Amino acid sequence: MESVFLNTLIGRECHRPPVWLMRQAGRVLPRYQQLRKQYSFSELISTPALAARVTMLPVEDLGVDAAILFSDILTVPMAMGMEIEWTERGPRFPHPLAGYQYPLKHLSPQPGRLDYVYQVIDRVVEQSHVPLIGFCGAPLTTLCYMLQGISTKQTFPEAKKFFYERREETRQLIDIVTDFSIEYATRQIEHGIDAFQLFESHAGLLPTDVYVELFLPAVCRITDAVRSMGIPLIFFPKGLSSGLKRITPEVCDFVSIDWQISLRDARQMVHPEVGLQGNIDPHLLFAPQEEIRKVMEGYKPFFREHPKWVVNLGHGVLADTPLENVKFLINWIKETDWT
Repeated sequence: MESVFLNTLIGRECHRPPVWLMRQAGRVLPRYQQLRKQYSFSELISTPALAARVTMLPVEDLGVDAAILFSDILTVPMAMGMEIEWTERGPRFPHPLAGYQYPLKHLSPQPGRLDYVYQVIDRVVEQSHVPLIGFCGAPLTTLCYMLQGISTKQTFPEAKKFFYERREETRQLIDIVTDFSIEYATRQIEHGIDAFQLFESHAGLLPTDVYVELFLPAVCRITDAVRSMGIPLIFFPKGLSSGLKRITPEVCDFVSIDWQISLRDARQMVHPEVGLQGNIDPHLLFAPQEEIRKVMEGYKPFFREHPKWVVNLGHGVLADTPLENVKFLINWIKETDWT
């Protein structure tokens, strides 16, 4: 398919940068909110017809350049045998692995439990002509939830303690999660996704040298498997900071940058052959539209110098973000003269 998003990912210069937003398929969209009144989040992600419908909402309602599979990074722990409860305060694992003496014995990976996800992809591919992004969580982020049990403690104290106290078991868990994630990613590719994003939402949780030693090799195993199948890969290591200098073409095709570092600083740190995605502060979308326009005007010189750039936020769309501002941002990117 001819796509400004895919062309940018493979290194072709385009007349403008492509745009999509993390967490675009929900929260701010009225049609999604209507669906949430009828169905639980669990029902939406696990029912192929509903998940496919939500996947396409931001393409239809916002005009983004790519859809991202409507799912959750916690589908992997669930398919590995962990019980999950979807609460109003977020997902919760009632029996976190850090509480067990032998955590590996409490996992029973069954790839077939993810067949419903591939049915979602089949439906989207059948009805859509825009690129579809598949994804999964990177090993550190996935293990943080599996070990801690809840998502409300974003510092994951029990998980961090486990990483330091039980290093050999940590390595074993990394291996089993990585193997399962590779299976999951490659199956998504077989069903027709066009690009893949690996979410390391908590890369800043550990010191850079610890992250590089323990987790970056596992990240590279996943990215190698995806890219060996001809699919471009975006890696999102939120909070990696100075560790960005370790992001080379051996790691990924594009790296997504959070809002805590400027794109120009990131460009100096990241290997020049690796493209950038991001790094708009999600809170900018609460500002008046004239302020949004001024900020985005400031990105134009960067794009002219570094066209390997995908516009995105530095993290997901925030709840209660004004819908009209999201539309303004996307329309401005698509309609402005970037030359």
